[in-house]
Amino acid sequence: MPLALKIVLIVLAVLVVAFIALLIYGNHLRKKSEAQQAQIEAAKQVMSMLIIDKKRMKIKDASLPKIVLEQTPKYLQGAKLPIVKAKVGPRIMTLIADEKIFNDIPVKAEVKAEVSGIYIVGIKSVRGGMPVKEEPKKKGFFARFKKSK
Repeated sequence: MPLALKIVLIVLAVLVVAFIALLIYGNHLRKKSEAQQAQIEAAKQVMSMLIIDKKRMKIKDASLPKIVLEQTPKYLQGAKLPIVKAKVGPRIMTLIADEKIFNDIPVKAEVKAEVSGIYIVGIKSVRGGMPVKEEPKKKGFFARFKKSK
């Protein structure tokens, strides 16, 4: 058997083993994620809150409780999260919003939101109605080159 064929077979075997290992690991992560999502769904409750501010911040700078900072892995402490400051009853709280709804949360408006712990899962309603965001109209090919007056 030529040397080149042996090398190709060894590389192919290593790739197959790596592919199978990634499939198993991905399946494990998917099951773990589904279990966490089920816990979030079970613990969520509707709260009325006044949104004061929202922005993407690092966990260290977000003034979250110390236990959240301690439980977060070191490599994720530098990642930016969607942070929402809201007045819930008499208290001002720092909450983490879901990526899907972060852009829909209005600032300086009263909102009924689904909250699970310190995690905002969804928005039920906004007092005064949801603000309508108009998407910019696309320009045609030649309109991009014309000067605006």
